[in-house]
This record gives sequence, C-alpha cells and structure tokens, in this order.
Amino acid sequence: MLKLDIQMFAVPFRKVSKTRKRMRRSHNAMDIPGMTKCPSCGEMIKPHRVCPKCGSYKGKVEVAKEEAE
Repeated sequence: MLKLDIQMFAVPFRKVSKTRKRMRRSHNAMDIPGMTKCPSCGEMIKPHRVCPKCGSYKGKVEVAKEEAE
C-alpha cells in the first residue's frame, strides 16, 4: 500500500514574518469618531445629529427637553 501525506486544507507555504503580519494589520486600527460642539449648549456631539442634552439641531430646538429637578 502507498500512504500519501496529503493535507485536506490550505496550508501556508512559508511562515509569515512579524513585520509582514503587522504591515497587513496596519489598516485595522479603529478611528476616533469626529465630534463637534453643539452651538447652543457646548456639549460634544456627533455631527448631523440632534444634541441629546438640549435637543437642538442646526440652532433650532427640534426635541423639547423637560427640565428634571
């Protein structure tokens, strides 16, 4: 009988070096989302969204916030 040593899945031909691995992963870093200041209250918010603190968008009050005391 002839016994063949055949892999049934893909096996890398050579070891990937640390440098090449790190160069490939250099684009995988997470970005910090862009933040802007709310013009009415000064809270840091994501752009093009209603401010969760005061409820304003583009200088106009879009969502009426109730004062909780």
